[in-house]
Amino acid sequence: MRYLTAGESHGKGLSVILDGMPAGLVLDFEALDREMARRQGGYGRGRRMQIEQDRIEFTGGVRHGYTTGSPVSIWIENKDHTHWKGVMQSEPLTEPLERPRTLTRPRPGHADLVGGLKFAHRDLRDVLERSSARETAARVAVGAVAKQLLGELGVEVHSHVRSIGGIDARADLAIVPEEVEASPVRCADPDAAKRMMEEIDRAKAEGDTLGGEIEIIAEGMMPGIGSFTQNDLKLDSRIGRAVLSVNAMKAVGFGDGFELARRRGSTVQDEILYEDGYTRRTNNLGGIEGGMSTGMPIVIQAAMKPIPTLYKPLQSVDITTHEAFTAQVERSDACAVPAASVVLEAVVAIELSAAILEMFGTSTMDRLKESVATYRQEVHLF
Repeated sequence: MRYLTAGESHGKGLSVILDGMPAGLVLDFEALDREMARRQGGYGRGRRMQIEQDRIEFTGGVRHGYTTGSPVSIWIENKDHTHWKGVMQSEPLTEPLERPRTLTRPRPGHADLVGGLKFAHRDLRDVLERSSARETAARVAVGAVAKQLLGELGVEVHSHVRSIGGIDARADLAIVPEEVEASPVRCADPDAAKRMMEEIDRAKAEGDTLGGEIEIIAEGMMPGIGSFTQNDLKLDSRIGRAVLSVNAMKAVGFGDGFELARRRGSTVQDEILYEDGYTRRTNNLGGIEGGMSTGMPIVIQAAMKPIPTLYKPLQSVDITTHEAFTAQVERSDACAVPAASVVLEAVVAIELSAAILEMFGTSTMDRLKESVATYRQEVHLF
């Protein structure tokens, strides 16, 4: 299974081609809409989310509510394009624009300058529009389909926010997905959530932004998905790459993550038990050993830097004059950590789905479910 996305932040919309989905996956369209809405929520979001009403429109590969086995084509309209038609039009301009919205003062922390150097763009909007996190709406759409496939196989993916702006949630709390969904910052700790929102308000008032830490959990995975034979087939390397590909992610860990480096091996490895099947005494390694799932919950942490678009802009240089200026200001969020947790769920679900399909290689959902059920029984009796 593979996918490609196309489209710009203020263009007409976002396109996706998803190839390799089995035939016969019956799609829950209301659940797809809910996934798209989840990405638009979260405390600290900016005005853009009040404009967009993201909906998935299938233009290929889905008929009468089920996948056909053909490439799935998805379209997501950008409502905000109405205000950017001239700036983002494909056709040559016949007369100068009243507001060209040219970008020549790159923003520190963004792709603006480096992308301009790579592609020789003198108007850095050519970089900004594609590098924008708006593209993640397309990945959430793919992830929404992938999550429905996983659900048919008994696998569920969810997430929660562990910290925002240095305010940490309690680590000893049980993570109840329904309670996380009810939190404006998607945090399982109500007291920490309140302080996180207060910190977001302070940062916003000061023209600043906040980052945070997110945990993604996949439950119900069968053991042996992934591989130890080649580096690009290892499940943790695939997931790590996918997580770090999401805008503003700067670190990824599994299980106890960086804390594992501080402990002795005898306290880190997950001892193997047999209780009506193989299990582990602990899950310090986050459900992955040797590049393969162990059958324990897969636990991933990600660190998100503060969004680099600031209403209190930092120093930059105009690429036309080389004079020092403050960076150009674009519309932005004060904090997108809660929304990013939804995006990370999506990319993890995509990688898990792809790895499962690579292992079982079936073309219909019925065959896939039969193969997975047979394999689960086989490893249970091993």
